[in-house]
Amino acid sequence: MPRDIITPADEEKILAAIREAEQNTSGEIRVHVESNCNQDVLDRATEVFAELHMHQTKLRNGVLFYVALDDHQFAVLGDAGINATVPDHFWEDITAHVIKHFKQKHYAEGLAEGILMAGQQLKAHFPYDRKGDVNELSDDISFGD
Repeated sequence: MPRDIITPADEEKILAAIREAEQNTSGEIRVHVESNCNQDVLDRATEVFAELHMHQTKLRNGVLFYVALDDHQFAVLGDAGINATVPDHFWEDITAHVIKHFKQKHYAEGLAEGILMAGQQLKAHFPYDRKGDVNELSDDISFGD
């Protein structure tokens, strides 16, 4: 079970990174953790993205960090608004950085650093609007089976 691997302290580290990353941007970041991925990882991440209603943000600037722990699968998926603005290699760079930590079983550290990397791009392209910005999506980590 994912909750056996992601401890409460790990969860707090990940949530702190989400809060820090979102502090300076209108972008939205979510993390979904489950045990298994029985299909292509990007296809599953796309399903979860839809299940979490991440495509419904005003500026289409949601980012999902998807992890299937037992199957050693990971993907970062950005919505249309952010995909149109980040460099081509951006998601691959985050993925490589996070996986480097995962190989050492440092899941929370890898996710936290990847989230902060995404937050920098979100800040650059979708700055925080003090007047109109609301947290459109929950910051909580979602867990699957």
